[in-house]
Amino acid sequence: MKVQIQQSLQQFVDVQSLDLNAVSRFTPADFRTGIQWLLAHDKVELAQALADAGLSLHPESEDVLAIAGLLAAAQQDWPLTIELLQDLRKVQQDQVQPMTYQMLARALFCNMELPQARLVLEEGLRAWPADPVLLQELLSMADSTHHLPAAAQRN
Repeated sequence: MKVQIQQSLQQFVDVQSLDLNAVSRFTPADFRTGIQWLLAHDKVELAQALADAGLSLHPESEDVLAIAGLLAAAQQDWPLTIELLQDLRKVQQDQVQPMTYQMLARALFCNMELPQARLVLEEGLRAWPADPVLLQELLSMADSTHHLPAAAQRN
């Protein structure tokens, strides 16, 4: 991590707030690294604030969308996770990665949108036939679905 970025992050931690002037100079990769650094130092609220700033400055950055999506998933904010990962899919267009499909499907599943979750995994498997991560997610989802009430399975 660049020394200047690390110093800015340490200053954010020390004062418990973001300096918007300093943040405005961050690249998408700096946001990704900064959020990871803040999480490693158990500063979830600052990491979320940095993710929000990154999204406002770089709304179509794969780096920012991916890390913000992972942060939302870690906080179990499924609607936000879904929104961010759908935006990431739009940015990636025909280069959507297996992990994007997997995380989006999992977020949809956790948000009880089971048919949509299966559709995302099927789409991912069309793009990445026999991908072991996507196949495992599909199997895990199918197994988990058997333990849900019938009404949840229809949603």
